[in-house]
Order: sequence, then C-alpha cells, then structure tokens
Amino acid sequence: MAAIFNFQSMLAVLLLMICTCAYVRALAPSLLDKNKTGFLGIFWKFARIGERLSPYVAVCCIAMGISVLFF
Repeated sequence: MAAIFNFQSMLAVLLLMICTCAYVRALAPSLLDKNKTGFLGIFWKFARIGERLSPYVAVCCIAMGISVLFF
C-alpha cells in the first residue's frame, strides 16, 4: 500500500509491471492474448505499452534506476 502514496514508488511499480508483462507476452503470448478485456485486460495493455514504446520504457527504467541509486 505504501507504493500508492509515494510517487516514485508508484512509477517504479508501473515500470516493473510494463516490463514484466511485455516479457511474459514475449515468452507465452497466449497467456495475455486471451484476456484482452475485463480486469485481466490491464496486463495485456501493459504488455502492448511495453512492446510499442520499448525505447521510451527502457529510458524510463534507466532513469528510475539512477534516481533510486543516487537520490
């Protein structure tokens, strides 16, 4: 619950979700493709964001890593 109230932690959780869902979809696409709607559709949407915006997600992950290490 603490990640909801801390903006930096919330961003870290969102980036980890995006990266994890994109990785799972790359390994087993059928797991996320069958749940495109409903509550589990959120994970499919995270995977699509990770696939289509991967350079931006990578830059955000690097920036988040640097901010966690040094700030």
